[in-house]
Amino acid sequence: MGLGIDVRNRMARRAAKEIKDGMIVNLGIGIPSLVSNHLSRDHNVMFHSENGVLGMGASPEKGKENPMLCNAAGYPVTIVPGASYFDSTTAFSIIRAGLLDITILGGLEVSEKGDLANWIIPGKRVPGIGGAMELARKAKRVIVLLSHLNKNGEPKIVPTCTLPLTAERCVNMIITDMAIIEVTEGGLILTEVMAPFTVEEVIEKTGAKLLISENVETVY
Repeated sequence: MGLGIDVRNRMARRAAKEIKDGMIVNLGIGIPSLVSNHLSRDHNVMFHSENGVLGMGASPEKGKENPMLCNAAGYPVTIVPGASYFDSTTAFSIIRAGLLDITILGGLEVSEKGDLANWIIPGKRVPGIGGAMELARKAKRVIVLLSHLNKNGEPKIVPTCTLPLTAERCVNMIITDMAIIEVTEGGLILTEVMAPFTVEEVIEKTGAKLLISENVETVY
């Protein structure tokens, strides 16, 4: 069973706090696409999309969608002043040049070393890895949003990924419906828990070893 929209928005809102003025940010498909809805209009941020947009804004109001303006997932978006359009070649040149300050991606598994698997869904045909591999390798900071457990109740944060990798040692932060975890050279550090979960519950539901921050905060 998937995450409810309230939970997904809470995860997206927490991810939005990592975005600072002046950044160029790429938002992946799924929960990451909600992040732009949680930034105030005072933020000077340019959101990038692989399909050729720089300067995406929040989702449009119902009935005000522009059928010619969408994100990489095909969902309608708005634009902010100064936005520009270009082809996919230019979009990927921006990625490959290392100009993205943050990419926020969805995930299927993250290992304790920060390896990411996010493109093959077991039992389903998929078109391919897409731009995730380059985003994960080239962005200055990689944040992954995913449910803490899969549909079978098994941890998605694991010692070693079992699914084909998108990229090795690329993840800097993990945000789930249960917790916020920093990925460091010394291991995974639990820094925040999502209410109503406890530190003990997060440890129990995480497949990899967690180090516990001295001051674990609660996100409501």
